[in-house]
Amino acid sequence: MTEPARLQRVITPTLEIAYEESGPPEGPAAVLLHGFPDDVRAWDATAARLGAAGLRCIVPYLRGYGPTRFRAAGTLRSGEQAALGADLLALLDGLGIARALLVGYDWGGRAACIVSALWPERVHGLVSIGGYNIQNIAGNAAPDAPEQEHRFWYQWYFNTERGRAGLARNRHELCRILWQLWSPNWRFDEATYRHTAWAFDNPDFVDVVIHSYRHRYGNAIGDPAFASIEARLAARPKIVVPATVLHGACDGVDPPAGSEDAGAHFTGPYRREVVPVAGHFLPWEAPEPVAAAVLSLAAGTKARA
Repeated sequence: MTEPARLQRVITPTLEIAYEESGPPEGPAAVLLHGFPDDVRAWDATAARLGAAGLRCIVPYLRGYGPTRFRAAGTLRSGEQAALGADLLALLDGLGIARALLVGYDWGGRAACIVSALWPERVHGLVSIGGYNIQNIAGNAAPDAPEQEHRFWYQWYFNTERGRAGLARNRHELCRILWQLWSPNWRFDEATYRHTAWAFDNPDFVDVVIHSYRHRYGNAIGDPAFASIEARLAARPKIVVPATVLHGACDGVDPPAGSEDAGAHFTGPYRREVVPVAGHFLPWEAPEPVAAAVLSLAAGTKARA
């Protein structure tokens, strides 16, 4: 039996990041990063498996979620990709973790890919759910296939003031619909959803989400503090660390065809696996292959040491 996760906080230059920790504190560190709209509960089953295998699991609430808070009222509530990557790097620094296994999906997968690409010396290995999650902001000006534009309806909604008001007023109902659409085979109950949805009541949730979906289309300015990181990301940097890409076969927002060519962005040891039946919320739906991918990378790290 492993001990229950412990809620803790770490102070970074921008945030007070709330995170849960489980597993042996002396074990190799694995940072598990949730996406939108989700929280740390997504990783419970995965973290239990990793902790039992001897890994120290760090599961943070991203900016704008749960108990994580901005330190200064005047800080731009940015949701841009560079901010997520900088937050993850600051988390590692704040916890004194020299190198870690990084695991993430959606927004969390983006943060994990960014740190793996720009600061590979801090990363033992990467499990990226959904592929190469670094945004091609310049390329977002080009239209996608109509069926994909349809899947991104919520992004266009958030680029309007009606969408901002709708997210603020109906965040729980709207995010529940996204769970249903993006993971059509996942039969979660109301208690499961509510156990996570409270994290969307963070006072900065709406601002961070809206900024994220406007910035990626050039409809919101970025935080100047992250401009140098965004400039590096615009070059679409390769990921050199050992990496595994997982993709739910029934992902309702980013179908697995979108990661078929992801290998072109990875120059280190790489493999890709499509997980049958599962959708977008892979850690909830299929924790076994997620944990197996992390443990395989951990074993490889140990063998190379």
